[in-house]
Amino acid sequence: MFGLHYKLERNTIGFALAVIVVAGIGGFVEIAPLFTVDETVEEAPNMRVYTPLELAGRNIYIREGCYACHSQMIRTLRDEVERYGPYSLAVESKYDHPMLWGSKRTGPDIARLGGKYSDQWHVAHLNNPRDVVPESIMPSYAYLGRAELKANDLGLHLKAMRAVGVPYTDEMIANATSDTYGQAMPDSTFSSGLSKRYGDKTTVRDFDGVAGQVTEMDALVAYLQILGKLTDAAYSPVAKAED
Repeated sequence: MFGLHYKLERNTIGFALAVIVVAGIGGFVEIAPLFTVDETVEEAPNMRVYTPLELAGRNIYIREGCYACHSQMIRTLRDEVERYGPYSLAVESKYDHPMLWGSKRTGPDIARLGGKYSDQWHVAHLNNPRDVVPESIMPSYAYLGRAELKANDLGLHLKAMRAVGVPYTDEMIANATSDTYGQAMPDSTFSSGLSKRYGDKTTVRDFDGVAGQVTEMDALVAYLQILGKLTDAAYSPVAKAED
């Protein structure tokens, strides 16, 4: 075996051909499964898109680098399923551009964080993480509660998402700004039509606990509370861990 390798090293053309053959085999193994992607990716007919407020929160999550410490992909290992819930399915990230699966876990995986804690818990955690998790090394994001959310360009954000395949309608894009205010201010006139456009399960409430304004804290908490809840595909049937 080693003798063949030594001979190839001395033969430029032979060595080049061997590299091409091996690279071709590796490339085929990587590329071939993509031709069956439509058959292997699960379907989720009940999948809903992010609301403008949730999408704004996702943008803030990316801007602040939260993905560097928190993954959003539960693997099919028993200990992960027992700790975090059903393992992640490809279809759950179909509207994520870019995807935030990750592999670095300075903090826990948050793929199924939505609904696990109250809004008040999230606000307290973001203001001073050690108030709720004493051993946390996460920095404070209290300034998000003082930063007014810029919402007048969210229609363009939705339009950009539609360009890469997210099925936002013209009505959703046209009402993006008003829907943003409506989701965080349930008693305002802006909230009318939001459920019709995004579904009856859309959460409409004051996320940061400060009435009368929509902050970046509202947006980020709204995003965190929807993680793992855009579809229930992973629960039907309930995903089981591998040994």
